[in-house]
Amino acid sequence: MSSRTVIRGGLVITASDEIHADVLIEDGRVAALAASGTPAAGAWTAERVIDATGKYVIPGGVDVHTHMELPFGGTFASDTFETGTRAAAWGGTTTIVDFAVQSVGRSLREGLDAWHAKAEGNCAIDYGFHMIVSDVNQDTLKEMDLLVEEGVTSFKQFMAYPGVFYSDDGQILRAMQRSAENGGLIMMHAENGIAIDVLVEQALARGETDPRYHGEVRKALLEAEATHRAIKLAQVAGAPLYVVHVSAMEAVAELARARDEGLPVFGETCPQYLFLSTDNLAEPGFEGSKYVCSTPLRPREHQAKLWQGLRTNDLQVVSTDHCPFCFVGQKDLGRGDFSKIPNGLPGVENRMDLLHQAVVDGHISRRRWIEIACATPARMFGMYPKKGTLAPGADADVVIYDPHAEQVVSAETHHMNVDYSAYEGKRLTGRVETVLSRGELVITEREYTGHAGHGVYTPRSTCQYLD
Repeated sequence: MSSRTVIRGGLVITASDEIHADVLIEDGRVAALAASGTPAAGAWTAERVIDATGKYVIPGGVDVHTHMELPFGGTFASDTFETGTRAAAWGGTTTIVDFAVQSVGRSLREGLDAWHAKAEGNCAIDYGFHMIVSDVNQDTLKEMDLLVEEGVTSFKQFMAYPGVFYSDDGQILRAMQRSAENGGLIMMHAENGIAIDVLVEQALARGETDPRYHGEVRKALLEAEATHRAIKLAQVAGAPLYVVHVSAMEAVAELARARDEGLPVFGETCPQYLFLSTDNLAEPGFEGSKYVCSTPLRPREHQAKLWQGLRTNDLQVVSTDHCPFCFVGQKDLGRGDFSKIPNGLPGVENRMDLLHQAVVDGHISRRRWIEIACATPARMFGMYPKKGTLAPGADADVVIYDPHAEQVVSAETHHMNVDYSAYEGKRLTGRVETVLSRGELVITEREYTGHAGHGVYTPRSTCQYLD
C-alpha cells in the first residue's frame, strides 16, 4: 500500500535554493516539488496534508559526530541510541553518524559488531557508523578495505589520549596510506596528546585542579601543531583529511592554508565552540566541569574566526560531538583533579536551533545553515542526495521549522538523557515543529510520535568531494 503526504505552503530551503513550494512525499521518499499555488501542486492528493504556511520546510539535519553509549574515563556517555536519537529528532536531526570503537588488541570488526548491537532496533532516526582505529597493524589495515566496501567509509584517529585511543605518526601515516588506496576518509582528533599530558602533570603538581585548567593545559598552539602535522602526513600519504571539532583560530589558519594550496583537507567545528568559551569553564564551584570537552572551549575571541571560517568555507561542517555525561555521578568524578572529568558535552538536540540563531544574528545565511548542517555532512560522508536535501528521490527526511517561535533552552525541557544543559537559559528564535523520517512522523506539532526501531542503518559511499 502506498502512502502519500503533501506539505503545503512552506518556504523550502536547501543548500542551493529557497522557493515557496509544496512537497509531495510518496512511500518514504520525496516524489516531487512544485511552486505553491500552481495547478501542478494543486492537483496532488494525499491521505495526509501538512500546512507549513509561514514556516520553513528544510531537510532533516545530518549530525556526523555523535558518541552514544561511549565508554570514557571509567564511565559511559549517558545517552543510549534510543534516548540520543529521540533527542536528535526533537532537535530536527534525522540522521546521525556515530563512532564504533576498536579496542587495542581487538579487530575493527569486533568493535563494529558491538556498535551495531547497541544501535539495532533502538534508533528513532537513521544512523551510520565511522570506525575509531585504536590499533594500527597489518590486520587492521586489511580490515579497513573490507569496511569501506560495506559502507563504513571513514576512520577516526587520535593524536590525543595516550594509552587510550592514541596513534603515533607512523601508525597515522600507515592508515592514511591505506585510505588513499581504498577511498576512505581519515578523521583526525588533532591535539598533541603527548605534550598535553606533560602540562596536565605539571598543573596538577602545582595544585591547579579546577575545571578551568583543562582549557589552559590543552593549548590552542598544540591543536594548531597537531592540525599542521596531520595535514603534512596526509599530504605525504596522498590522502584526504577531515579534522574534527576544530576550536582554535590557529588551527583554522592551518586548514585555510592547506585548502589554499589545493589540498583535500576539510574541517568541522561544533556549536560549543561557536557559542561557549573559557568563561564557562571558569564558572564558580565545580560548574565549569559541565563544559569540559576536548578540544576544549577557547577564549571568546576565537569565535569570530570560527564564524569567518564557516563563511569562507575553510570550515565546512558543524557537528555536535554529542558525548553527554551527567553532572552528578559522572562529571564529579573529577572533583579535585580536572584530568578525571569525563570529556564531552550534550548537544545533539540543540544544533539546528543554535545554527538558526546564527542566521538570526547575521553570522550565516539561511542556505548556509542548511549547507553546514545537512547537505555538506551528507556529501562529506557519502549519503547525498539520499540525505541532506529535498529533491525527487531523496529520503523524505523533512523538518517543518517555525522561524518565529521563541524558546529558552533548559535541562528542564530537553530530551537528552543528561541532568544539565550546556546552553541553560539561552533564548533562541526558531524551533522545530514537525519532523518526518523517511516519510514517517517522528515529531508531530511538538509531540513525539516516533518509536525505537524506526531508524535503520545507512551504509555510505565514499566522500563525495573526492569524486
